[in-house]
Amino acid sequence: MFSTFGTLFRVTTFGESHGRAVGAVVDGCPPRLPLREEDIQPQLDRRRPGQSAMATERNEADRVTILSGIEDGLTLGTPIALHVANRDTRPQDYAAMQDIPRPSHADFTYRVKYGVQAASGGGRASARETVGRVAAGAVAEKLLRERWGIEIVAWVSAVGEVECSAVDPATVTRTAVDRFAVRCPEEQAARRMEREIGRVRAEQDSLGGVVSCVCRGVPAGLGEPVFGKAEALLGQAMLSLPAVKGFEIGSGFAGARMRGSAHNDRFVWKDGRLGTLTNRSGGVQGGITNGEPILFRVAFKPPATIGRPQQGCDYAGRPILLEAHGRHDPCVVPRAVPIVESMAALVLADLALIQSARG
Repeated sequence: MFSTFGTLFRVTTFGESHGRAVGAVVDGCPPRLPLREEDIQPQLDRRRPGQSAMATERNEADRVTILSGIEDGLTLGTPIALHVANRDTRPQDYAAMQDIPRPSHADFTYRVKYGVQAASGGGRASARETVGRVAAGAVAEKLLRERWGIEIVAWVSAVGEVECSAVDPATVTRTAVDRFAVRCPEEQAARRMEREIGRVRAEQDSLGGVVSCVCRGVPAGLGEPVFGKAEALLGQAMLSLPAVKGFEIGSGFAGARMRGSAHNDRFVWKDGRLGTLTNRSGGVQGGITNGEPILFRVAFKPPATIGRPQQGCDYAGRPILLEAHGRHDPCVVPRAVPIVESMAALVLADLALIQSARG
């Protein structure tokens, strides 16, 4: 049950980093939704490794195969199985580390919890697990676009100390985001980010960063107080991602330094409906969407695997100098953009179906 996410639109992911395959099973997708592998592949292409000099050298095509739940290009309402083969695996890269808990990895905690761990690449704790999330999220996105006209766009807003603050959430597009390999749509900031990642990679180190996301066209009324609030589920979804250490929506932590008179979103009549003049709530009030764009940010820590030797100890407590092998991203945020979008889509598809069930 802990590999399953959602209430009505339910997704179960499967597979380990260096196993035979990864993927997901989507249960609860409504019938008669037009869906083909071509609808899913673009997001997997944006997530896949080996796509630029700033990503891991692992080269996976990540071609998705729909195994069930589709006939004549339409969903049947039955479980949709999505399969992606692992082909460029190198479990031998991790042989020397089987008896050593890697710093800031899940090796130690998985062994303590289960008494066993995947021998290579972090297993289920690896970012490779997110392939299934992205494939399932593409299905959710198709449903959101077709039925509710919802659009989701994420972008890199910070890499290390380099920040981008010139992006307009009302107009930013995926085309603009994908102009640069770092997936920041503002050219000057993107170039600085790319240089910073290149510098850190040359130093055999890593960098963290921030992904911002906007969900446009979300109708008012989605969210299930008190424990199924929209922002609570978005927070759960984002914090379940590998390397994520922070989530904030709307004004976030900056709002804690403001007065209520400055922070309040005043209601006005606009575009033929009741709306708010500002959007410091991030599109959610009382755990329910208010019809404004949902705006949130996700903080990713630096990748734990680095090329530099690190002091540590083995499971018996003997001091050791750890020299990691294998392939890794010097900064995960460029490839995290479609993952954030996919998890947002899974949350909103589930909440939209729950609201629709009320009739």
